[in-house]
Amino acid sequence: MLLLKTSDSLFKFPTMWFARRFLSSVVQRSQYTGQSGLFRRPQHCPPSELELRYLQCTCCWRSRVPVAGFETLEASFISPPAPCKEESGPLDACYTAEQRHLILQLLNTGTQSELADVKLLRGRRSRNIVEYRDKNGPFETLESVVNVPRLKHKSAVTAFNFILNPVKREKKSKVKLKMARFIKPEIDKSWLKDASSIVSLICGINKIAWTHVDRSMTLLAWEQKECPNFLKGTYMATTYLQDVSEVVALLPSADFYIIEKLSLSHQNKSLFPIMAHMRAVEAMLFALLEPRNAEMSNTPPRVLNMMRTAVGQHFGLMVGDSRVSGAGVVQRLMTESVTQKCPRINLPQELLLKYRNSFQMGSRNGGEELCGALLQAVAFYELLRECSE
Repeated sequence: MLLLKTSDSLFKFPTMWFARRFLSSVVQRSQYTGQSGLFRRPQHCPPSELELRYLQCTCCWRSRVPVAGFETLEASFISPPAPCKEESGPLDACYTAEQRHLILQLLNTGTQSELADVKLLRGRRSRNIVEYRDKNGPFETLESVVNVPRLKHKSAVTAFNFILNPVKREKKSKVKLKMARFIKPEIDKSWLKDASSIVSLICGINKIAWTHVDRSMTLLAWEQKECPNFLKGTYMATTYLQDVSEVVALLPSADFYIIEKLSLSHQNKSLFPIMAHMRAVEAMLFALLEPRNAEMSNTPPRVLNMMRTAVGQHFGLMVGDSRVSGAGVVQRLMTESVTQKCPRINLPQELLLKYRNSFQMGSRNGGEELCGALLQAVAFYELLRECSE
């Protein structure tokens, strides 16, 4: 206490200043408890008697600034309660009583199929929950759910949160192909719906086949033509153009011409000649069939590509990345045209007689080009109808 009464001149020395600060802190600790915050309570006083603390100036260590606004300043020093972590902590403490009731109600009364709709409870876990509660009775606490095999703490938290905030799951069904997935270039769907008829073209190794189908799904023409200059010796653009021009001259008039688009692997070098052949014929068909005013914004393109894989998927002809023969599907379509009242496509009597034996095993009159042309036309209209629904 003698040190505290010494004149201020003594505190000009650092040692004396440090001694004064040290003794002052000892005296304060002897009067107050070790509580944190801006208010401290004397040891022998009731909790309501709180003494206001002061903030001391760090420049001279003498000026004392009273603290105002206990609610705001004290709240800034008191850290908020730690959130419930998924990896640790009791599960029941993370949820309110009402939330625990909702979770336990579903876990104790839900069927296996209802539990399977909850995130992370599909399959074996939902079956384990039903077996566990049948054997041990209903769940009393959320913590007891962790005892279910294959359901740990983190998985349980995710499932509980999903029960409280369910997200509707769309049942996986047959995905409808969008227009952009099977038709190139992109085109307004209204233009396609207003088309009165289309011509479906398939290019082969030595022939080109086509079908002419109208909006009522009636087959108007079904032909093919040999192209003797295809893949014969050295590639000559003039000979290719001659064969393609002869085919174009035979094509009927239609609103759109649909050309098959192949997806050949670029890694297989043995397919490079076939790829070059297909691309050359495709480019010539586009150039000869597309009108000159196709670049106008209000005029739809007349020649379109349809993906070969999209047609194969539509008729279930895909085996891995490869497409098998569609002769069996064509024979079924021809039979349905006679036996069913509303067939998928109507074939005139003369075309049925012409091709009735063309797609049987070992027949030389038919071909994959004729099959592909018919299947592409049918798939085009059916996929367009699905996208419009």
